[in-house]
Amino acid sequence: MFTFATETQMEIRPIAHFRSPMKSKFGIPRQSGLVSELTGSIVFEPAYRKMEAIRGLEDFDYLWLIWEFSANAPSESLTVRPPRLGGNKRMGVFATRSPFRPNNLGLSCVRIDRIEEDKKLGPVIYVKGADLMDGTPIYDIKPYVTYADSHPEARSGFVDESDWQELEVVIPEVVSKLFSADEMAFLRKILALDPRPHYQEDPERVYGMPYGGYDVRFKVVGKVLTVVECI
Repeated sequence: MFTFATETQMEIRPIAHFRSPMKSKFGIPRQSGLVSELTGSIVFEPAYRKMEAIRGLEDFDYLWLIWEFSANAPSESLTVRPPRLGGNKRMGVFATRSPFRPNNLGLSCVRIDRIEEDKKLGPVIYVKGADLMDGTPIYDIKPYVTYADSHPEARSGFVDESDWQELEVVIPEVVSKLFSADEMAFLRKILALDPRPHYQEDPERVYGMPYGGYDVRFKVVGKVLTVVECI
């Protein structure tokens, strides 16, 4: 028979917050690394704004971030509908990476772009490929190590069994002129990943996504996403 110690609660506080051009959870890539060009920064809280806190980190290429789905309320549901399955099939919450979880904790692997020391903010870590919204609390940072973290032969459950196809994205010239070439390339990649909730398939519905100070509005018919206006 197993016995357990009296339940205790661990208090965790953010060590940093994430800064990103993505100001809303709508449109954020559903996994880290899907849009490798997406650049954000990790800004530490005052108690950790010392270079000694990240000494040696410059020799690593990737980081693990432990963070909070701060835009979601905690969920007690034991099943969720993964987007990878079209939002039509339920799986156990602990068999998915759903953002709707009992403790609202997220885990992401991001690439270190550079580390700079700011006079006011201390060390700032610039990363690429993050799936975090602007202002997201970060609770811990750990370096990615290949000998323990890389398992290329591993099975991936229902992810291996489902076919994922990006959308074709059509953007009119009048919208393209509002953004730089880099911004347009990034916008196309985000839209190609289909930011809609996957249980919504109404071809007449117009969705809106904040991007670059605009509300980018689009429709999806079949496998084609068309931007209809940008306000």
